[in-house]
Amino acid sequence: MTILERIVIGLIGAGIGYLLVRYSNWFYYNFGPMGFAEKYFRIFGGSRLFFKLIGILVIFFSFLIIAGLSGRFLLFVASFFR
Repeated sequence: MTILERIVIGLIGAGIGYLLVRYSNWFYYNFGPMGFAEKYFRIFGGSRLFFKLIGILVIFFSFLIIAGLSGRFLLFVASFFR
């Protein structure tokens, strides 16, 4: 993957992650509550918090793609499961 492709894919992913964080309330009203998120995150905001966490993870992984570190990061995380 060339540097330009990584930058474009990463910026698109970061934009999607930003939208998930910024408009988590809109996603909640349009897609409804998630049962497991409401069960485990009820005190902290339930499904809204879950949408924000997913958005932050998407942004983080998008920046890893831009930097070219996504493969190394996945290998690092997978090394804990040996």
